[in-house]
Amino acid sequence: MSRVKIAAGNWKMHGSLEMNASLLESFTTSANTTDCEVMIFAPSLYLDQMLSLAMEMDSSVIIGAQNMSEHSGGAYTGEISGGMLVDLGCSHVLVGHSERRSIYHESNEVVAQKFATALENGLKPVLCIGETLEERQAGQTMAVVLGQIDAVANVVGYETLCEAIVAYEPVWAIGTGQTATPDQAQEVHEQIRAHLKEQAGTIADSTRLLYGGSVNESNADELFAMADIDGGLVGGASLKADSFNAIIKAAG
Repeated sequence: MSRVKIAAGNWKMHGSLEMNASLLESFTTSANTTDCEVMIFAPSLYLDQMLSLAMEMDSSVIIGAQNMSEHSGGAYTGEISGGMLVDLGCSHVLVGHSERRSIYHESNEVVAQKFATALENGLKPVLCIGETLEERQAGQTMAVVLGQIDAVANVVGYETLCEAIVAYEPVWAIGTGQTATPDQAQEVHEQIRAHLKEQAGTIADSTRLLYGGSVNESNADELFAMADIDGGLVGGASLKADSFNAIIKAAG
């Protein structure tokens, strides 16, 4: 089955008004001439700017949020609800990024609730999953990864999960310069898709599975050529115009 590839940039806690505008203009030129979907997950403070600029530029770049609350509203100082993101014009949101899980101690249960709340508000969640180096060395990669998937599916159902986007990011490869080899990444992606297919049938054939973890212009072509890798969730390289434009080209 043909799946439209995705080149997604997660800017994490980086950005400025000037930088955002410059990068978006550059990425728009690439995105408007490619067959892949291009997404930028910007800091929440800049979402309004990015969404407005994308409209002014007639850009096909999708602007998404990096995080959201599992609550729809209430006394949660500093949090951002799914309804607020939709009000701004966001369509996508990252859920369960490894930094949210490790630094802010988001459990599988919290991630599942965020995923469900995103859907309730009409947002398309990108579910981030992945194992630590210790878990990989202990042979627990698939137990951890499938456990993270199952925690969400137990709340929303496997068929609903299959309609979202899943990003496999081995924690040991994020921001370290280490990258899973294309074969290592494909092996995990293949098992993820097989698990989803076992639970949800052929709908899993259309689920887009992204790889994340030190994706750059040098390795993107080989990674994206793998049968079950449908693009990348890119960190540092998405903050450099030339690098991310090369990744967009590789995905397109």
